[in-house]
Amino acid sequence: MTKLIHTMVRVSNLTESINFYRAALVLDIKDQYVFDNFTLTYLANPQTGFELELTYNHNQSEQYTHGNGYGHIAVTVEDIEQAHQRMTSLNIEASDIKTLAHNQIHLATFFFITDPDGYKIEFLQRQGRYL
Repeated sequence: MTKLIHTMVRVSNLTESINFYRAALVLDIKDQYVFDNFTLTYLANPQTGFELELTYNHNQSEQYTHGNGYGHIAVTVEDIEQAHQRMTSLNIEASDIKTLAHNQIHLATFFFITDPDGYKIEFLQRQGRYL
């Protein structure tokens, strides 16, 4: 049986990205490994064992592209309204809160933010399949 352990994104400014994820998702550095050409930083919080790996390539000068296959990272929160207000108070632009139904049954309540490198992050109300 497999176990999901982390998602990796490449970042152009490691300090800015760490600060963003610390503020927006309340993630802290769990481990960090500095190599000659790159740094791997693992972020997590006590809520989950899943980690976000930030890869910073020291000599990368070109912006990364996401192509058309990347979607988003998703997190759940107890109170979607409070989370949305928190993003606004941090001066992080958040989309409007939206709902999604399937076969006329409420499926999700959510909004999106974007990190400094353009990666989308979905905030979902913790309910139903999104516990």
